[in-house]
Amino acid sequence: MKSFFSSSDENLKWTTLSVKELLKTFIYTVTEKTQQAFNGQTGKFYVINSNDWVIVIPRQNGKLLMVKQWRHGENSLSIEFPGGVIDNGETPEQAAARELLEETGCKALKFTKLGSCNPNPALFSNHIHVFLAEQLIQTGEQHLDHDEFINLLELPEEQLLECIHRPEFSHALMGTAVAFYLSHKKGV
Repeated sequence: MKSFFSSSDENLKWTTLSVKELLKTFIYTVTEKTQQAFNGQTGKFYVINSNDWVIVIPRQNGKLLMVKQWRHGENSLSIEFPGGVIDNGETPEQAAARELLEETGCKALKFTKLGSCNPNPALFSNHIHVFLAEQLIQTGEQHLDHDEFINLLELPEEQLLECIHRPEFSHALMGTAVAFYLSHKKGV
């Protein structure tokens, strides 16, 4: 595919002069970056660094398997595809298989990578990797983290676009996953 950037876009890049760690948690680190533009202007920018994440779209018999869970940031219930943080040493596909099993109790015989992107390049340094999981085998039980409480929802595939606009589907990255999925279905 042709690049949309040209040599005249090179002056849009900034050079990092320094990085200072402001906060380190189990999930992410917040840094302050001092950067310089091509014209000498400098600025401080704040970046959230985290491991990459995965989102898994489990599909079987015309239905999509989704998870219902509490989201502390929004302080509400949310309906999403299974997903989570990629552990150190894991590939994105290994993490997708692990998260699928943990959250749904299913294994997939077939994984297809649908795409990757940055969740918000103004603030985050990591990427999400979206997978389609097919040929599901139910193992019988979820293997949730100690602070995870999840119920499952089988959503008929034809209802996906009607539902994605509803308040229960508030996670913006689910919209990205749906776009990757629909693009895959169209063969794009």
